[in-house]
Amino acid sequence: MDFPPEIPLYERIYLVIRHVPAGQVATYGQIAALVDGCTARMVGYALAALGPNTDVPWQRVINSQGKISPRSGGIGSALQRQILEAEGIAFDARGKVDLRKFGWPGFEVE
Repeated sequence: MDFPPEIPLYERIYLVIRHVPAGQVATYGQIAALVDGCTARMVGYALAALGPNTDVPWQRVINSQGKISPRSGGIGSALQRQILEAEGIAFDARGKVDLRKFGWPGFEVE
């Protein structure tokens, strides 16, 4: 995506994540690929910087293995899974999401 240069990196990351609809997930790497000058790790840092009352659907970003990445304190991972399940995302016995079924396809290229 092309963003005006004055938009800070974290805000660009949040703008992309806000497009991931309920019932779908994106990976850190997928989000990073859509934001110029960004890495998957930066996406993780941006999500970790969010406050508790954010409108960014942080729960919809998982790792490339289809798993929830551990968070400090541990409760964030359980909460993320609970929210995703409430949105209709299914996990297998190994705690993985089928990215072929629930993965966000990204933006349509025109």
